[in-house]
Amino acid sequence: MLVDAPATPHHLPVTLLRFGTRFALVGVWLLFVVVYALLLPDTFLTSGAFRTIFGSQQPLVFLTAALLCTILVGEFVDMSVASNFGLAAISVTVLNVNHDWNVWAASLLAVAVSAAVGALNGWLVVKLGVNTIVVTLGMGTFLLGIALWISDLTPVSGLPASFKQIALLDVGGLPISFFLGLVLMVAFFYLLRFTPLGRNMRFVGESREVSRLAGVRVTRVRIGAFTAAGLIAGVGGVLAAAATGGFDPNVSNAYLLPMFAATFLGTAIIEPGRFNPLGTLIAVYFLATGVLGLQLLGATSWVSNVFYGGVLVVAVTITTLLHARSRSH
Repeated sequence: MLVDAPATPHHLPVTLLRFGTRFALVGVWLLFVVVYALLLPDTFLTSGAFRTIFGSQQPLVFLTAALLCTILVGEFVDMSVASNFGLAAISVTVLNVNHDWNVWAASLLAVAVSAAVGALNGWLVVKLGVNTIVVTLGMGTFLLGIALWISDLTPVSGLPASFKQIALLDVGGLPISFFLGLVLMVAFFYLLRFTPLGRNMRFVGESREVSRLAGVRVTRVRIGAFTAAGLIAGVGGVLAAAATGGFDPNVSNAYLLPMFAATFLGTAIIEPGRFNPLGTLIAVYFLATGVLGLQLLGATSWVSNVFYGGVLVVAVTITTLLHARSRSH
C-alpha cells in the first residue's frame, strides 16, 4: 500500500512565495492604514474616513467591472465606458427633472441606451473589424458631446429623495451601493471561475482562433462582452446620479485614469498576471485609501492625478512582467 509522502520543508518557502505574490498589495494597503492612523489619528481613524473610502467608490467599481468585460475577451482599451456611464447618469436626471419623466422609466431608458451603445461598439469592432481604440475613443467623445448637449453644458440636479435610496440606503453604516458593487464583483468572479461562459471569455481573450476551432462562438462572446460593458456602465451611471441627486457630465472623463489604474493594479492581486474582479475590487479601495490619506496630510487636488498616474505605470509594468514570467514557464 502506497502512502503519500508528507510535504517536505522546502515546499514551505514556495507556498509562502505564492501567497506573498498574491497578497503583497494587501500588505501594502494595511501598511498605508497603519501609517495614516499613526500620523492622522484624529481624522483618519474616524467613521467619516471609513465611509469615504468604502462608501464613495461605487462609480469606480461599476466602471472597472464594465472595463473588465472587454479586457477579458482581448479588447484592452475601451475608452467609451466612462462617457457611457456619464450619459446614463445625465440622461436619467434630465428626463426626470427637465422633462417630467417617471424616474424609473427614465432609468430603464438610460440603461437600455448604454447597453445599445455597447452593442454598437461590439458590432463595429467585431463585425466590421474597426480598430478598438478608434471606435471607443470616437464613441466616448461622441457620447460626452451628447451628454453636454442635453444638459446644456451645466450640472443638473433635483432627482426625487426617495430615488436616492437605491444608492444611499444605510446598511450597517455604509450605503447600499457599496454592497451592490460587492455583489457585482463576486458574481463576476463566480461567472469567470465556475461557468462555461466565463471560461469561454478567458479562452477567447487568450486566443480567438484556437477558441473558434474549439467550437466557441467567438463573435457572440465578443459582442456580448461589449454589450455587458455598456449595461454595467449604464446601471452604474444611474446609481451615481441617484447618490448625488443629479450629475455633471463634465466629470465623466475624470474617471478614466482611476478606472484603468484600478483594473491593471488588480492583476497584482489574487490571480497575479490575470485580470480578475476580486483583485480589481481590492485595488479600488487601495487607491481610495492612498488618495484620502495624502489629502488629509495636506496634499491638494493634484495628488490624485499623480497617485493614479504613478500607480497605472507601476501596475502595467507589473502586469507585463507577470505575463512574461508565466509564458517563460
